[in-house]
Amino acid sequence: MKVPKRFGIWGNTEKSAFWELLPDIISWTEEKNLEVHLTTRIRDNMEDPQTFSYQVIESAEDFFKLDFLLTLGGDGTMLSLARAVGDRNVPILGIHLGELGFLAAVNVDQMFEKLDQVVAGDYLVQPRIVLKSTVYNGGKSSTFFALNDMVIDGGKSHRMLVYELQANNHVIANYKADGLIVSTPTGSTAYSLAAGGPIVVPTMRTMIVTPICPHSLTLRPIVIPDDQVLKISFPSDHDDGIALAVDGQICEELGSSSKVEIQAADYTINMIGFPGSNYFRTLRKKMGWGRRGDM
Repeated sequence: MKVPKRFGIWGNTEKSAFWELLPDIISWTEEKNLEVHLTTRIRDNMEDPQTFSYQVIESAEDFFKLDFLLTLGGDGTMLSLARAVGDRNVPILGIHLGELGFLAAVNVDQMFEKLDQVVAGDYLVQPRIVLKSTVYNGGKSSTFFALNDMVIDGGKSHRMLVYELQANNHVIANYKADGLIVSTPTGSTAYSLAAGGPIVVPTMRTMIVTPICPHSLTLRPIVIPDDQVLKISFPSDHDDGIALAVDGQICEELGSSSKVEIQAADYTINMIGFPGSNYFRTLRKKMGWGRRGDM
């Protein structure tokens, strides 16, 4: 793999652990003769911005200058970075500073070992599909992108929704449910899993459709190829509100005449992995997958 010469840091500046680690990371970059770039948010929250030498990521276009991005935080930090990077193809290495954390696979105690591997070119780039959602709402259209999931629910009303789901203009089903989750394989271990959806290996190219508390025993999650276009419409009045949540971080209020189209985006997010890594071992370690009782 490409041996990097410059990289960027994207971090959760509200975590004290981030500020504790930053000086050590900067010292490491000096030892390795790497050029480091910091976001404006990091620079603006530093006690003394002149402590060391660095470049500033002023806009998303500056990502093109970088060989990889290092993110320090939880899954939310990784999701926000993925949206910022968009289609610029910069690989991301996630360092986990939170409680559970599934997207950022590297723990702090492994950080410099894994960074040394990246600098040596001993790493893998794993493409992850991204969802593109086009919302037609009140005569206007908006587009959103998600690495984890798109969730449609009753918003502030908390009422049951009635909606129709199509794939490539073929009706899948008409639902009465609390909502609908469309997730990527990366997001299959998030809200979709909690709602009864399957675990899907994150490098696969599929979309997972999981109804939220459907008012029927026959409506179950379904895995759909990523070449399909999903269409969601609402044949009944929902004047009390409908909402679309993008990766749990962006919310769009919809009307009952709205229509939502979800499909795979024409780009992927590239995550850095390592030879010998094992997704199923991660499932067992972080989620207790396959464990029986106290065994």
